[in-house]
Amino acid sequence: MDQAGATNPGGPSRREITMNDTDQRDPQPGRGTIQRMDNIAIVVDDLAAARAFFVALGLELEGEATVEGSAVDRLVGLGGVRSDIAVMRTPDGHGRVELTRYHTPSSPDGDPHAPANTLGAHRIMFAVEDMDAVLDRLRPHGAELVGELVRYENSYRLCYLRGPAGIIVALAEQIS
Repeated sequence: MDQAGATNPGGPSRREITMNDTDQRDPQPGRGTIQRMDNIAIVVDDLAAARAFFVALGLELEGEATVEGSAVDRLVGLGGVRSDIAVMRTPDGHGRVELTRYHTPSSPDGDPHAPANTLGAHRIMFAVEDMDAVLDRLRPHGAELVGELVRYENSYRLCYLRGPAGIIVALAEQIS
């Protein structure tokens, strides 16, 4: 992957990413195990609002970029791709959410109020401390409970809420 750095005055660094056609890995027979889950990508229609939502949740902006080019087209199976991405990192540094806003081709409309049992990606869950404080921070960003805040046995407080672009975000607070 070729990367050229560009700065965004007054904001986080922004870089343009151009993918080339060279896979530079050395094949090693007998390998092929998963090392980790790197990230989950979510397509949004308002990148700034989605980024603000996940910052309010407690994630940190790791970086932003614009991606395009023939390798990107072939990777995602679309033609003429140009999209902006923002990579959000969990405070422990192990989990990432990649928020993607497609400029071209335009994204088809989804149902931002699809029920939790809709086929496909269901929800993304985060462990939190002080559920009430987290919910208070997210409400100004449009977060709405899908159902109710419930107590699961004597171990967790749980809730599902709807975030930007209809994303279902689950929160879990361990009860001490």
